Parts: sequence; structure tokens; C-alpha cells
Amino acid sequence: MTKAAGMGAPACDEAAAADAPAWGGYVVEAQAGFLLRRAHQRHAALFQDMMGARDLTPTQFTALIKIVTCGAVTQNRLGRLAAMDPATIQGVVRRLVARGLVTRDFDPADRRTHVLRATLAGLEVARQAVACATEITAATLAPLSPTERPLFLSLLKKLI
Repeated sequence: MTKAAGMGAPACDEAAAADAPAWGGYVVEAQAGFLLRRAHQRHAALFQDMMGARDLTPTQFTALIKIVTCGAVTQNRLGRLAAMDPATIQGVVRRLVARGLVTRDFDPADRRTHVLRATLAGLEVARQAVACATEITAATLAPLSPTERPLFLSLLKKLI
């Protein structure tokens, strides 16, 4: 077997592996999980490149937009709306508050609960980020035809 250039690992004979009876023709590159991960990697790279100047991660962007669209929301509810577990949403909110994009105040109806609201700076960042996110979505979907795009998004929604 030959070594992969500079890698010190054996070269992969994909055709032989796909034909091996023990694998039943299983090709990892044809599997939903692999393809979804590759699509996510592509989108994440586009997001990072295009959103970079706003210094927002995808989770921060989602949380900020949900806070803006809700007007005011508890951290617990925000986590559910943004599809993030409690530990993740706590860290995301902490970073948004530290940047001055979000405030965290006690809920007047229940002093044990905090309500999150976007600041003026947060509203401005969100406005700019949404314009950028629209371009990111267009770039992500660019390989698809205009008729394939809504179908693709519909199928993704069906999966979740």
C-alpha cells in the first residue's frame, strides 16, 4: 500500500473498500450525517468569513435576533427558542451582556427570573447582522437552483 503524500498514512483505496462484502457497499461520503456535517462546515465557513466584522458567533447571532424579535424574553425561554441547552445559552447571554448588546434585569412579575432585552447597541448590531445573514444564506444556497432552494429548506425543516 502506498503512503498518502506527506501524511505517513496508507492511501485509501475507496473503490476496494466500497466493494468489500463485509461493508455491503457502505460509503460514508454518501450518508446523511456526513453530508449534513460537510454542508454545515461550508455554511459555518461562510458565516465566519462574512459575519466576522460584527464579531458574532452563530449562537450569539441567533440569541440576539431572538431577543430583538421577542422584545423581552427570559433566559430559559430564549434557550428553547434558540434550540440551545441551558449551559450554552447561559454562556451566550453572558457574552452578549458583557459586550453591552443585551441587558439582564429582574422580571417585575417574578424577581427570581431575569428578563433579557436588546440595548440600542444590540439593536444596531442586529440590524447590520441581519443584512449580512441574508447574504450568508444566499451564498450558502448558491449551488442550488432557485427552484431547489425552497425545497431544500422545506426538507431540512422536515428533518428537524
